[in-house]
Amino acid sequence: MMKTSHSFLFTLAVFLAVFVCTAVAQQPVTPAVAVSQGPADQQKTHRLFELHALTPEFWEVFDKNATLTTMGTGFGFTEGPVWDPAGFLWVSDESKNQIDKLYEDGRVENMVSLVDPDGSTYDREHRLLSTASGLRAIIRLSADGKSFETVADHYQGKKLNTPNDIVIGPDGAIYFTDPTIDMTHDQQQELPPSVYCIGAGNSMSLLTTDLKAPNGLAFSPNGKYLYIDDDDSMKIRRYKFHKDGTISDGMDFADMTDPLKRGVPDGMKVDVNGRLFVSGPTGIWVWNREGVHIGTVQMPKGMANLTWGGPDNSKLYITASDTVYILQTKTHGILGYSKR
Repeated sequence: MMKTSHSFLFTLAVFLAVFVCTAVAQQPVTPAVAVSQGPADQQKTHRLFELHALTPEFWEVFDKNATLTTMGTGFGFTEGPVWDPAGFLWVSDESKNQIDKLYEDGRVENMVSLVDPDGSTYDREHRLLSTASGLRAIIRLSADGKSFETVADHYQGKKLNTPNDIVIGPDGAIYFTDPTIDMTHDQQQELPPSVYCIGAGNSMSLLTTDLKAPNGLAFSPNGKYLYIDDDDSMKIRRYKFHKDGTISDGMDFADMTDPLKRGVPDGMKVDVNGRLFVSGPTGIWVWNREGVHIGTVQMPKGMANLTWGGPDNSKLYITASDTVYILQTKTHGILGYSKR
């Protein structure tokens, strides 16, 4: 009787083990990869490109059969994409310390060398502005892109931290974030992490110091709101924007906390419907104007920034590690500068 009982229990245990292993094997597996934006991590990220809808609105933005194409690769670490209607993309290479032009055929033209370039935008005169983190300054490239001048590197006599991202506001002024994210050990911090505005005559004003690590920023299509994401809190803050260039009534608009700590919020852009497209953990997080996370574009590599481009601003140009990707959308983007 005891032998029969043991035999039965052994058979049952084998059956359960086989059942559990079979069930687990039938589940789709997505590799868990620790990702944080930055040059040190760039070779570690290998994921599949996938579209993850959280609401039906996501499919108003992307075709279910959308594909990701590679525009260029072989960079160090890409940032600061800016599309030019002439058919090329400005790309900051933080690792190789240069700003390049990337053409639609994949050809790369090295333009100017500087330490740790970051976010960029065109001003209303179609001149490229960039946050030169290594120089702790805002710079403007020359017409031929081969040299640059400093627009701002101090506020009230104190050295800026490491300017990160930059946009042109509805009023034509320059708005940029200045965290301490990229400061080196030999640099001295003189100002708190801040967000600034540079207006007429290079007059500079402080907008806010209530974010510990301000990063990406974007204006709503109607110019009524300024969005700023914060690497420290992992949240997107929304502020009312006033005609005099000031902001008020900051509130938490969205939370991008990732339990697996695979990255932080970074560059962001908006579309004509007020949706936010934000570089974040695993890819592009898409939020509607009510602050609902409608879905995520999972990217193969850890991404830092993105911009709109193409003939009708319906393509997303995405800087991700050593590669620049293109993703066609069903919507149209808003940029903070006018086309030439």
